[in-house]
Amino acid sequence: RNGELREIPGEELVVGDLVLFSAGDRVPADIRLTKVTDLFISQAAIIGESAILEKSSRTLGYGSPETLTQLENLAFMATTVISGKGEGIVLAVGKDTLYGSFTKPDAEEKTSFQQGANSIAWVMLRFIAVLIPFVFILLGITGGKWLQSFAFALSVAVGLMPEMLPMVITACLARGSLSMSRKQTIIKDINAMQGFGSMDVLCMDKTGTLTNESILLEYYMDVLGNESGEVLDLAFLNSIYHSGVRNPIDNAIRSCQTMPGREVHFAQLLAGHQKADEIPFDYARKIVSTLVTAPNGENQLIMKGDIAHVVSRCGYVAYRGKVLPMEDAKESVSSVVDEMLQDGMKVIAVAQKNVGQQNQINPADEADMILVGYLAFFDAPKNTAKVSIEALKRLKVTPKILTGDQTDVAVSICRRVGIPSETVLTGGELDKMTDSKLSAAVENVHVFSELTPGQKVRLVSALEQNGHTVGFLGDGINDIPALCEANVGISVDTAVDAAKDAADVVLLQKDLGVLEQGILEGRKTFTNMLKYIKITASSNFGNILSIVCASAFLPFLPMTALQLLLLNLLYDVLCIILPWDNVDEEETLSPRDWSGKTLGRFMLSFGPISSLFDIATFLFLYYVLCPMLCGGMTYLHLTDPALQLQYVALFQTGWFLESMWTQ
Repeated sequence: RNGELREIPGEELVVGDLVLFSAGDRVPADIRLTKVTDLFISQAAIIGESAILEKSSRTLGYGSPETLTQLENLAFMATTVISGKGEGIVLAVGKDTLYGSFTKPDAEEKTSFQQGANSIAWVMLRFIAVLIPFVFILLGITGGKWLQSFAFALSVAVGLMPEMLPMVITACLARGSLSMSRKQTIIKDINAMQGFGSMDVLCMDKTGTLTNESILLEYYMDVLGNESGEVLDLAFLNSIYHSGVRNPIDNAIRSCQTMPGREVHFAQLLAGHQKADEIPFDYARKIVSTLVTAPNGENQLIMKGDIAHVVSRCGYVAYRGKVLPMEDAKESVSSVVDEMLQDGMKVIAVAQKNVGQQNQINPADEADMILVGYLAFFDAPKNTAKVSIEALKRLKVTPKILTGDQTDVAVSICRRVGIPSETVLTGGELDKMTDSKLSAAVENVHVFSELTPGQKVRLVSALEQNGHTVGFLGDGINDIPALCEANVGISVDTAVDAAKDAADVVLLQKDLGVLEQGILEGRKTFTNMLKYIKITASSNFGNILSIVCASAFLPFLPMTALQLLLLNLLYDVLCIILPWDNVDEEETLSPRDWSGKTLGRFMLSFGPISSLFDIATFLFLYYVLCPMLCGGMTYLHLTDPALQLQYVALFQTGWFLESMWTQ
């Protein structure tokens, strides 16, 4: 802005600002690109498809037939930069953007918190709809004063509602989110506290959650498992030159340049090989390819990634200087790789081919590659992982692993930390299943491997349709669709910006122990909110029931409308302390349901208990106390209007005090 580079909140952007972004960023506005370097963007947020598009800054002709989202020189708000970097001028912000035009307040899907609140409100409204006409007609018939009866019936309706509900709930949520921040958990959306309290399934990736954030490169080997420096050199060039989001594998490979005695070798390698082009990592392809120019002027295509995806693009294998057809080596490839996978190692394949003077590549070039070898990484479980998984199970939260890694690696890690892994569902198997079969499978399977982002979304959606409240813990770009789909999206402070934007909750430490504390705090908050609703609604119902009973037999109102409203006000003011109330341990041992399902039953069973005390009080006041202070006679035998007024005032005051005490 004004020629000065500064970092500002996205809300402060204006048309004409020049914005710079790189891999992992979320585009903050609709932007006309003016400069790009290997820029690839996922437009899943606006078109719902996981395909990744390459963007350019060239000028397009007016006759361009593409739809708006296909224009390659525009980047749209809420889309995600997968790799490369770019800059451009802001064309539109806020609701003027393409993404902004999608979001209409009346079309927004209600959150589970709002649905629960609506459920509770409907229970109260049904009680009111029954009681108002009943009280009005009963008082009108017995007393004959219809206007007074109508005013009292309205006060009964007001008295039945928990007036402080918005304030008490907000206080509970605010105090809960403050307590959670002290336990390394930041609540971005205060309504997500409810989701924390009722969450019964937690879906997560294993990397960085069950395993350490950083992994170690253990072996670099040729196709038969012998150590091979060439494989490491090719992988190093691929990792150093691709512009996508850095992941633990890239970091482990790049760290080799600091190995004692190898600094000069890798420096010379970089000096002799220059980047020409790349095809960035794609969570559907699961590979990344870079084109580098060797010292002899020839261009070399280097590919690394998931073993199955790399091998499927290879027609040959290289072994000790010879290039052999892939058919002759397939069994050897499987035996070397399977052994390492069963040991719990993460293994990727490296392939290459010379493309002569070709200085640009596209996916069609990723064919007939030469398989050079493998890299094996040790992905050790965290020391705390097993304890944390056991703690989640105690809290009746079922952990499920949704990972893009190979099946053998996922099974090895899950077995060590105590997650059932006898049955595993892969992404390929999932695609062949109908929705009904998947709904049954997600209940019994706890480990899902080799998944794409779209498959993670489908799994989360299937769990939700089965009636579960689902949390999803993720930190990568590939996790964003699932974070948005889950009831509670949970990310971590070290996640990419777009993932943190999509999440409802951000953990300051990527540790399930922190999440366990958050769940406990969420349930305490949730329990205190339910306490207020249950005790207030049931005691108010008890009072109203007492009034209905008394009105049928007493020749006057048992309490004035003003006293009834004052009683509720005083009682609700006292309820403000509930957010700070202690919670019994058994209340936090299982997920809590935020709805009005049990509220009506609780009101009908607990409310009449207070009515028993009220009726006993009526009898005492009517036959004992009031006659004692008003000439020894009951109300119907009094002829003096002043004594009648005194009798009614004593009765109403007595019941007001008793109601306050019993509440």
